[in-house]
Amino acid sequence: MAVLWLIAILAMACMATLRVISFDMELASAKVHGSRARQVAEMGIAIGSNPAVKRTDPILHRSDGGTGEGYDVKVISEGGRFNINAIILQDDKALLKSMFIDWGLELDVAQEIADALADWVDPDDDEQLNGAEKKYYESEGRTNQPFNRPFYDLSEVSLVRGMDFVEAVRPDWRNWFTIWSSGPLDLNEATAELIATAADISVEEAEIIPETVRGIDGQRDTIDDAPFQNAAAALDLLGIDAEGRPEVVRRFTVNDATTRIESIGFAEGAKRKITAIVRNRTGKPALLERTEEIIP
Repeated sequence: MAVLWLIAILAMACMATLRVISFDMELASAKVHGSRARQVAEMGIAIGSNPAVKRTDPILHRSDGGTGEGYDVKVISEGGRFNINAIILQDDKALLKSMFIDWGLELDVAQEIADALADWVDPDDDEQLNGAEKKYYESEGRTNQPFNRPFYDLSEVSLVRGMDFVEAVRPDWRNWFTIWSSGPLDLNEATAELIATAADISVEEAEIIPETVRGIDGQRDTIDDAPFQNAAAALDLLGIDAEGRPEVVRRFTVNDATTRIESIGFAEGAKRKITAIVRNRTGKPALLERTEEIIP
């Protein structure tokens, strides 16, 4: 009986050892494949950063069936998002309030958040009508806030008083903003929803802009694309009077020089994503930001 028990115990020990070894092998394999996926993603970034490569170029997509490796690269304009620093520094709180109200916040809450954003960025300690300065943040146990400078990263925006309400009604709010574009919203790159918010019109009315840019085939980045060469032509199409609504006109531009390059590399099931934001990609490029992430 004792021998049988000993055999059973040894068998369980062997099984446990085999499982540990198998787990270590899988972990080592995942590290190797993850490292390779990162290398392939780097290749995609290098190709996407080349000014000779157009955003429609087939070389931006590669897949090797034999090795299971490849990359997918997107080259898009950063101007298709609102530059939150530019909005605040231009004191365009009307745009922020309109945006927050459209997302489902009450007017008074939208005003408080817009004022708190302005207080976070301005260099003084004078509190806006509904804002929040040092005294408020200290009462919350948060020292050395607000930073009293423009945002260096979108993650800092979530620190501002009231942004938790924005997070609740619009979890994807970060997709609307950037800190890297030249400032105004690029009409050739923005979605109809963002254009509608900035122009204070309906999404249906704003849809004419991306439809025109996509051309007859309705597909972006094809040979029949018809991007606007100046913002005035697009605003005329929207029926916006440049002289009567200067506050709206200054919110728009075309052909923003800031580019977002997103490269996803994959190898044997492992995926890594590298994002690089570059200014003047077709001239003298300057790297503004670079991030990496693991994609499950």
